[in-house]
Amino acid sequence: MGRSGLGGVVFAVILSGCSSSPSTPVQVVDRTHSGGGAVAPSRPQVTGGQYIVQPGDTLYSIAFRFGWDWKALAARNNIAAPFVIRPGQRVRFDVPGGSAPLVAQAGKPVVAPITTQPATPVRPVVQQPVKTPLPQPQPQTPVSTPSAPVSATPAVAGKVQPVTRSAQGWAWPAGGVLIGKFSSNGSLNKGIDIAGELGQPVLAASDGTVVYAGSGLRGYGELVIIKHSDTYVSAYGHNRRLLVREGQQVKVGQHIAEMGSTGTDRVKLHFEIRRQGKPVDPLQYLPRR
Repeated sequence: MGRSGLGGVVFAVILSGCSSSPSTPVQVVDRTHSGGGAVAPSRPQVTGGQYIVQPGDTLYSIAFRFGWDWKALAARNNIAAPFVIRPGQRVRFDVPGGSAPLVAQAGKPVVAPITTQPATPVRPVVQQPVKTPLPQPQPQTPVSTPSAPVSATPAVAGKVQPVTRSAQGWAWPAGGVLIGKFSSNGSLNKGIDIAGELGQPVLAASDGTVVYAGSGLRGYGELVIIKHSDTYVSAYGHNRRLLVREGQQVKVGQHIAEMGSTGTDRVKLHFEIRRQGKPVDPLQYLPRR
C-alpha cells in the first residue's frame, strides 16, 4: 500500500461513491453539507509546477491528488510502462515556458526553483505483494438499525459477494444511508457518502486492479483506488482497515476494506468515480434503488 502527503497548494478532488448490496436498499438522506465531517476540498487540475515523489507515492495517487488523468501525467513526464517512479523524482505539471515550479513536499509545499542537479539516485519503488498475511477479522453478531439497514458482519479479505450491476457494469460498494451527494460546483462533494456501521464490508464497485492502498492522501483516511480501465478509476475513503494490496486484481463485489471513520468524524464510506481523471456523479453509473 502506498503512502503520500497531500500538497496544500493545489490538488485534485476525491472520487465519488455510494454503498449498498443487492439485498440492502440504500436510504437517501440528503445531507450534502453535513453528515459527519467534510471531505477534502475540490481543486482544479494543477497545470503548473512540479511535485517531488515521496516514499509510498504511485503515479496513480499523484494523478488522483492533482486532478490528472494518469495516462496524460505519464506522457507529460515520459514515464513508460510499468510506470515505476522513484522517491526524489520530479513529476512535472507545467507546460514549456510556464510559470516557476512549485515543489510539493510531504506536508506543506514550499516554493523552490528548478534545480539543474539530478536528484540523488534512490531505489525504484516497486510494488510487491506484502508477504505478511492480513489479520483475520473477529466474528461479530450482525446488527442493524432502522436508519441504516446494513449488515455489520465483518469483511472477509478476498470474499466476493453477489451484487446487482448497472448497464455500465457498476455495483454499489456498500449498504447504508446515502448522506452526501455529488456536486460539480466549487469545492463541494466530488463523490457520494454512505453512512454505515463500523467494520461492515466495503466492496469493489467493478472489476479492476488496486493501484493505491494507504493513508497518504490527507482528508481521505485509509483509501483504496482501483483502476478499472484506461478511462475509469474509483476510490473508497475513510476505511477502518484495508484488505487489498497495490497490484492486486479484484472482482466486482469483492471485499476490499472495512468501513470506518479514518479522516472524518463519523463512520461512512466516501466513494468516487473518475473518468479520465475528472470526477463524475456515481449515481449516474450505479444501479437504481
